[in-house]
Amino acid sequence: MTQTLQKHVFPVIRTAGVTGMLVSFDDRLSEPANRAALSFAAAVKAQGWDGIEDVSSSLISVCLNFDPLHLPHADLQAKLEQLLQSQDWYASDLPNGRRLWRIPAVFGTDLAPQLEEAATAAGMSAEEAVTSLTSARTRVQAIGFAPGQPYLGQLPEAWDIPRQSQLTKDIPQGALVVAIRQLVLFAVQAQTGWRQVGQTAVKLYQPRAADPFMLRPGDEVMFHAMSREELANMQTDPMGGATSEVLS
Repeated sequence: MTQTLQKHVFPVIRTAGVTGMLVSFDDRLSEPANRAALSFAAAVKAQGWDGIEDVSSSLISVCLNFDPLHLPHADLQAKLEQLLQSQDWYASDLPNGRRLWRIPAVFGTDLAPQLEEAATAAGMSAEEAVTSLTSARTRVQAIGFAPGQPYLGQLPEAWDIPRQSQLTKDIPQGALVVAIRQLVLFAVQAQTGWRQVGQTAVKLYQPRAADPFMLRPGDEVMFHAMSREELANMQTDPMGGATSEVLS
């Protein structure tokens, strides 16, 4: 760990109920903290410790569910501390098997009516906003809120815009929304306080597929603009015109 991180006592290990343990790498989102969470989660899985039932990462933390009758709390904490000390997780390589996804989206129009509002909040015109969003190469920092739903970031600092004070109801599946330097691609229809700037045809959660979640933590995503006519033609494609290539 760096001297700065030591000052803030991260990473830190906490219990999460009787059968959970949480390893946090910061108290706010940053690229190094997210990198550490993704890499550490992969490393814990690779250890294959008996008694571990599930390992999952969030934006800045790793949660472990375990059987305390098979693996006592003290033993697991000792294993985690030893693994944490084995390298600088904030500068570690990201896990293998990541992919770069290219996803088409309609920006603006009545399908994504808050593009201009979001652009103004970011100090841009609508055209500049689309250029910025389609130029950004974002990382799937975490999956959450709904099955297969990714939090993508981080965007340039101009996109550090607040959430709305009121919720927007019935944002459709495949919607692309923005706030606090992140994009979220909606897996299901829901309400949100984030502004909708785009609409895709991707179906992120496909329960009958061998891998139900289209995106995985650590994947990278870029969006490119398409017309609403092209979007209509992609509605029958579960991938919504998305393509991918292996990164590592």
